[in-house]
Amino acid sequence: MKRVSQRDIAKMLGVNVSTVSRALRGLEGVSPELRQKIKLLAKEQAYRPNPFAVSLRYDTTRTIGVVVPDVSFSHFAHIVKRLEAEAKKAGYMCIITDSDDKYENEVECVEHMVNMHVAGIVVCLSQDTSDYSHLFRVREQNIPIVLFDRIADVNLSTVVINDTDSVRQVTHYLIDSGAKRIAFLGGANRMKQTADRKHGYLEALRERRIPIRKELVKCHNTSFNSGLTDTMELLDLPNPPDAIIAAHGLLASAAFKAVLSRGLRIPEDISIVGYMSDWVSDITSPRLTFVKQNLRDIGGKAFKLLNDQINGDFSVKHIVLKARLELRETTKKILDQEDFSDT
Repeated sequence: MKRVSQRDIAKMLGVNVSTVSRALRGLEGVSPELRQKIKLLAKEQAYRPNPFAVSLRYDTTRTIGVVVPDVSFSHFAHIVKRLEAEAKKAGYMCIITDSDDKYENEVECVEHMVNMHVAGIVVCLSQDTSDYSHLFRVREQNIPIVLFDRIADVNLSTVVINDTDSVRQVTHYLIDSGAKRIAFLGGANRMKQTADRKHGYLEALRERRIPIRKELVKCHNTSFNSGLTDTMELLDLPNPPDAIIAAHGLLASAAFKAVLSRGLRIPEDISIVGYMSDWVSDITSPRLTFVKQNLRDIGGKAFKLLNDQINGDFSVKHIVLKARLELRETTKKILDQEDFSDT
């Protein structure tokens, strides 16, 4: 069945399309009797407004675009769920797209959002992204845009956790637990998130006067296979690590599997701390100590920044949220949980 348009309703009643539009939008200039006829016919014909037709007239829709590296990954799913909930409260629907953690896909996703005349775009960068011209083009067109979780040093609003300080304090914790050779597993060095977390790790070693050993730092891709290979190489060192900080959930899971496959005991032989979700920690044995990120708050704050821009406040804002160390069974020393301060 053909979808009924305002033009169809106008033709049925012998009035102008503009009259139908005013009546359905509750604007003045239409008599009460005619307004009633138009609304009744629209209901009978199952009329639904076309947001894309509206976008051509007003150059926007009541939709926002969301671009994530992997929508199936629970980390991003939790963020997007809260973001979508906040958007609905404000009268917006979300169009969620997946870049598959590839730069060219991310560019394509963003361009599709622009072509669909969304009211704004929220982006988590892929690990391949090092060229930000597609983001600048969005901003130059006065389209609201916010980056979250994985961001870049660009003049755009962002929401992240306190990456540098959280890893610095995790490293301190491991040192206080007796670790001497702490390894760091991260994503690609071009990612700001990786760079910031690695910086916190190195900063903590310097503060505690522990020698920095390049062979204990592995920064490649944020994938399970990459983490597995890197951990195996660490364990093959003449002087292997006695603790591992994994800056991503997939890397933590890979390190956990690699260590157990070698017949090593956790945490007696080697401690592991990861950045991951509660449920991942709960299904491992022993349960992984992890840095808990307030994913829902990230989503809520990201939409708040975007909505501020939609409402005219284009000032660049950077929000840094607290992370929390959740102590489980893969670290030796059990202390009271501690919050990480904002950077």
